[in-house]
Order: sequence, then structure tokens, then C-alpha cells
Amino acid sequence: MILGLHHAQITIPKGAEQEGKAFYCGILGLPEIEKPDPLISRGGFWLKVGDKDVHVGTEDGFERTATKAHLAYLVNDIEAWKKVLEENNVTIIDSAPIPNFERFEFRDPFGNRVEMIEEI
Repeated sequence: MILGLHHAQITIPKGAEQEGKAFYCGILGLPEIEKPDPLISRGGFWLKVGDKDVHVGTEDGFERTATKAHLAYLVNDIEAWKKVLEENNVTIIDSAPIPNFERFEFRDPFGNRVEMIEEI
């Protein structure tokens, strides 16, 4: 029996951890959490998102802009998030409408697709 989702992982290029933290911790305001000692040498960092974790790993040789894979962050005040991202020179991509939600997409500095979604 599957009980739930423990974490999700995205990747950024090897050696880009500081830029990744500047975006995910600085601009998005997600808190970094400590990685277990045996995993520190693998690079990357971990984030807390609500009651789940996002693991930001490192990986080269992958074209992140060529995939539809993404994380969707549930937010309140989606317009405020749009403004924060635009103020940080992030290009907003309109999403196809779905009932009962407002949403938009963007690419992080590494090309990962990201969605912001708010229940209305």
C-alpha cells in the first residue's frame, strides 16, 4: 500500500548549488533542510515545501527545457507570486485554464519547468 508522497526531486547542473539556493531559498523563500551526512558528497540541497521535501540534486548532460516534467507549488495570492517572479526577471508562461484553479508556469534559472497554482 502506498501511503503518500515523501519527496520529489529536480536537478540542476553540477556546481550550481549557490545559484539554486539563491533562487529557491532567496526568491521563492523555501527553507533549506539538512541532508543526511552520507548524501552530502553527492551535491545538491534539500528544501521543505509544506509537509513535503523537494530534493535538488545535481546532474549534467540533461536538457531541462525539453521536458514537461515539473513541480506545481500550491500558493495563495497567485498574483503576488507573479509579481515577485517578474520583478526577478522570470518570464511568466500562461497555462491552459482548468476549473477551480488559477495557474501559471515559468522556468527556473536552470530550465526546470515550474507551476504556481491557486485554488479559487
